[in-house]
Amino acid sequence: MGTQAVLRTLPFAAMAAVVVLDLLAGPTLGLLPLLTLGPAFAAVTGGTRHTLLAGLVALVLAVPIAYYDRLLGGPVITITLVAIVGVTAAAVLACRLRAEGERTLANVRLVAEAVQRVLLRPVPRHAGDLRIALSYTSATAEARIGGDLYDITRGPGGVRLIVGDVQGKGLEAVETAASVVGAFREAAYDEPTLAAVGQCLEDHLARRLGGEKFVTAVLAEVHEDEIELLNYGHPPPLLLTGDGRSRRLEPREETPPLGLVALAPTGPRPYGCAFRQGDRILFYTDGVIEARGRDGAFYPLEDRAPRLLRGGDDPQITLDLLEHDLVAHVGGPLTDDAAMLLVRREHP
Repeated sequence: MGTQAVLRTLPFAAMAAVVVLDLLAGPTLGLLPLLTLGPAFAAVTGGTRHTLLAGLVALVLAVPIAYYDRLLGGPVITITLVAIVGVTAAAVLACRLRAEGERTLANVRLVAEAVQRVLLRPVPRHAGDLRIALSYTSATAEARIGGDLYDITRGPGGVRLIVGDVQGKGLEAVETAASVVGAFREAAYDEPTLAAVGQCLEDHLARRLGGEKFVTAVLAEVHEDEIELLNYGHPPPLLLTGDGRSRRLEPREETPPLGLVALAPTGPRPYGCAFRQGDRILFYTDGVIEARGRDGAFYPLEDRAPRLLRGGDDPQITLDLLEHDLVAHVGGPLTDDAAMLLVRREHP
């Protein structure tokens, strides 16, 4: 019997226990009012019909128990019957309000997820000598739908990509993420340098965002034997070389996120590294490294990724292994969206 089935039997088990205890204790103890536990528990474990059934069963049981306890015709049985009816009515109302709230929340989530599917269009699995894999694990906690974003396109100097995370959650964050991706697609196609793409995004967000809102992001451009990066306060990508080494691609100096760059003396400086055949670079959002296990420990990406992403001809298969390991570490639903983008360089 499943957990849900057990919970649905709980109201009737509680009323059966009241009947048995009353019979064993005799008329003096007066357990009759405890029959109201039935419809009260039913409101928690089931729906409206389940609650009404529990209330009806409680009313039916109350009469013979009252007869056994010599309470028929007295005030106790009257008060008990009124209490059962009142508790059942309140429980039914609570069930209906809960159902309406769940429908509203489900509709909001459907709208947000539909917007995210339009925003986060499928990335190409091949781009020149690059093979690309994507993992996107949505948070399941109510309104925690977030603003993780990514995109890949071709620019004048090579393949360009962005991975980012909008401050905040909900539809407003999704809207901002859509705006950033749209600005990136336009700038990445036209601008001659990666720094110029970043400046276009900063200008776009400066006009759009207000207060202290921001977007962390990593921009990248793949050249013949190297990759150029521009980091706006985002977790640094992880490089996994073909010879088995791994390291984080930290920027030379910290730079504020997009939307707050004007507060820094200078903007971010492009940096890069060799990116040769067999090398892989993992881009990710903070939902990955901030995912906590049941013991409170953060997910050890730098320890797990080199082992799980090695080998195999299909980067999507290896990235799926990493995603499954992340979910297993948490031991339940993620509390924040987690996006990962794996880029592998193959034979030209």
